[in-house]
Amino acid sequence: MPQLSYAVVLEPEADGSYSVVIPALPEAHTQGETVDACLANAREVIELVLEMRAERGDDIPPSDSDGVRIERISVAAPAA
Repeated sequence: MPQLSYAVVLEPEADGSYSVVIPALPEAHTQGETVDACLANAREVIELVLEMRAERGDDIPPSDSDGVRIERISVAAPAA
């Protein structure tokens, strides 16, 4: 089976944990207390989503790591 690679975005939560978003798989969400836990959970949810898509005959997105680019944009906050 070919290896696929997907970008994951870890968003910090107020309690110190993280939410995980996988842009190529919008239905895949997870979380974790640590970065390592998030990455392990992300791997598991990606595998599950890909299995479900394959079973339904849905498209499996190609790896996105080669074309994904993450940038940070800074803007001034509006005056209160």
